[in-house]
Amino acid sequence: MPLPSFTPVVEALPETVPFVGPEAIERQTGIATRARIGANESGFGPSPRVIASLRNAAPDVWTYPDPENYALRTALAAHVGVASDEIAVSEGIDGLMGLLVRLFIAPGDIVVTSLGAYPTFNYHVVGFGGDLRFVPYRQFHEDPEALAAMAHQTNARMVYLANPDNPMGSFWPAADIARFINAVPENCLIVLDEAYLETAPDQGPALDTEQPNLLRLRTFSKAYGLAGMRCGYAIGNRRLAGAFNRIRNHFGVNKLAQIAALAALDDQAYLHETVSAIADARARIAQIAHDNGLRSLPSATNFVAIDCGGDGPLAVRVLQALGQQGIFVRKPAASGLDQHIRISAAPERELDLLAQALPTALRQAHSEA
Repeated sequence: MPLPSFTPVVEALPETVPFVGPEAIERQTGIATRARIGANESGFGPSPRVIASLRNAAPDVWTYPDPENYALRTALAAHVGVASDEIAVSEGIDGLMGLLVRLFIAPGDIVVTSLGAYPTFNYHVVGFGGDLRFVPYRQFHEDPEALAAMAHQTNARMVYLANPDNPMGSFWPAADIARFINAVPENCLIVLDEAYLETAPDQGPALDTEQPNLLRLRTFSKAYGLAGMRCGYAIGNRRLAGAFNRIRNHFGVNKLAQIAALAALDDQAYLHETVSAIADARARIAQIAHDNGLRSLPSATNFVAIDCGGDGPLAVRVLQALGQQGIFVRKPAASGLDQHIRISAAPERELDLLAQALPTALRQAHSEA
């Protein structure tokens, strides 16, 4: 009996999930996660105002969410200083990525990114038949100059840069990002992923919604502590922001996510406290690395990349040995970056568990070489 056929693009794709979550690891190994410090969530949690607002809103979950995200877009516009029709809201930055790739990338269109950068972006590009071209990291930083040059050389339709960067935690100051934006061809869409902006030394170039080819993506998943709610937003000119309305799931950002995001945005004092706690946790992670003879990279995010002192396979063994002790961390996969593991900022209890587990993990990883 003939089966319904997939599109040619989808037929060629594997069934895959870009990330393996701690829940899947627990199911596979039977080992309970004691320290969840691998997914760059905020273990410091959301503002108490968020919890209160969700509790108060729970009886009304039988109603559909506002499909225009009006209150949230209005609040975000006031917060960042743009018009509300220059804001698009979706299910986290991942949701925005899928939509913008669908908007701009046809099969065969070239998209430029860094080798080792955020893999979910690549997942969406490949899912719509785009042709990925990669630029190597330079000294554990994404290379804006080389990305812009590759966009010119390939006549790319889209170029992606995260600042601060995941998975290495590196950061380029506003002036460098402004030069990158000006260097990219005008007919190439710039996707500037600013998921970790709240923990960065500066807030990037001044917002300019007159720039016709720039979308800046931000989220409530990191410093605001709402990763489970799935709410992110894009800032751009009216044409770009409005284009999401052509294809987005208009009920995609659920009622509680909208309410939680509004409450989180309204409590900037709590955000500042969290950012300070993240900075303290980064320093603690760096000290734990130093105490074990390892080198940590400077970070502008809510995680720290640690060089395990060898090659990629050694880092894999360290990660696996930590997992056997219930310590969930992740690592970069690309060659040149893969000797690192990546550890999320977290409260002291989880970092105490890391400090206890890491020496054993390192001994085990070296003994298995």
